[in-house]
Amino acid sequence: MFDLLNNPILIAGLIGWAIAQVVKVPLESRKTHRWNWALLLAPGGMPSSHTALVVGITHATGLFLGYDSPLFAFGFAFCMVVIYDATGIRRQAGKHAEMINAMIEDLAAGHPLKEEQLREVLGHTPREVLGGLILGLTVAQIVYLLWK
Repeated sequence: MFDLLNNPILIAGLIGWAIAQVVKVPLESRKTHRWNWALLLAPGGMPSSHTALVVGITHATGLFLGYDSPLFAFGFAFCMVVIYDATGIRRQAGKHAEMINAMIEDLAAGHPLKEEQLREVLGHTPREVLGGLILGLTVAQIVYLLWK
């Protein structure tokens, strides 16, 4: 039987992910002056929960199993893919959505069309990914210190 409570590596990643998701709500509220609880499950925003998850798991893998282990190597490569995707491909998709939404608004100004807007925040800025990276490292370190 798979015992989730006995897996500190997974716990480190999940705690990092959860903290990142929760922190998005007050950070966004400071900017917009309104509470958007949908951010608890939404992608994008500061800090990157994807980055916090994979970095937390990878760092915890290194701490518990050794930085010379094959699992750490796999985790490190996986982190590189996730971070590249978060800052590159998904960010560009968000920029495209932003441009399409602007075109729809232009069309709607001359016509009574009302189109659904695309989600513009799909990826992360490098700063948001850095926030997730620091959060993932910190949580994994704390879980390791408490677990040992």
